[in-house]
Amino acid sequence: MAREWEIKRLIVDIGKRIWTRGYVAANDGNISVRISDNEVLTTPTGVSKGFMTTEMIIKIDMEGNVLAGSSQYRPSSEAKMHLEVYKQRPDVKSVVHAHPPFCTSFAVAGIPLDKCVLPEAIIVIGSVPIAGYGLPSTMEIPDKIRPHIKKSDAILLENHGALTLGSDLINAYYKMETLEHTAHIVWNAIQLGNVNILPENERDRLLNLREKYNLTGKVEACDVTPLNIVPSEKKIVTTNYTTDDGVSEDVIREVTKKVIEKLRS
Repeated sequence: MAREWEIKRLIVDIGKRIWTRGYVAANDGNISVRISDNEVLTTPTGVSKGFMTTEMIIKIDMEGNVLAGSSQYRPSSEAKMHLEVYKQRPDVKSVVHAHPPFCTSFAVAGIPLDKCVLPEAIIVIGSVPIAGYGLPSTMEIPDKIRPHIKKSDAILLENHGALTLGSDLINAYYKMETLEHTAHIVWNAIQLGNVNILPENERDRLLNLREKYNLTGKVEACDVTPLNIVPSEKKIVTTNYTTDDGVSEDVIREVTKKVIEKLRS
């Protein structure tokens, strides 16, 4: 494993990345790396991930006790969640927790990202479950994620955010990127009115590639049943207008509708 100061620098860099990409706001999110059987480096509480320095990173043991770090900072309030992951999954060496807007929207809506949609996502993160809601900074969250940790490296947290696990920090961070990218694509497809789901044989062929690519970690096979998209019953109220050449908005809307229907046929 890299030297401790190198890992601290990487934690700071990944913190800036998740902040810059809008995966966290204010002081949200937390990052940790397990550097030995009983030592974990974690981000501090109450600090923006976009403004961290290496001096702020804290070393704790597997029970959450501070081993080293500036007295000005305390470990992340979500350290319990990270430690639970390490206790349940010895193969995991890093955990990233963030609130990316699209996957967090699915978590708030109570919709798991468990369908076979994008090949890369099927291979890397598989079916992504939702862990039930737990009060942040308490043992409720570790208790809620425990059933999912042993089966998945990516978990949505109900009304909260997302959690990704990795063999190292870069691996865990990339899974967060893949998770948010997938959620964004699925969201867009839903707005377009259709989500094509890959069939079972294609899913299995993709999962078989994990061995070819020497991918580690845990993934669950995603669901191949159709995604039922229920059209919204809400109607958008607009003010009708007339263009300079006298054509009304209603006429434009009707022509547009017919063009779209023609394109789809």
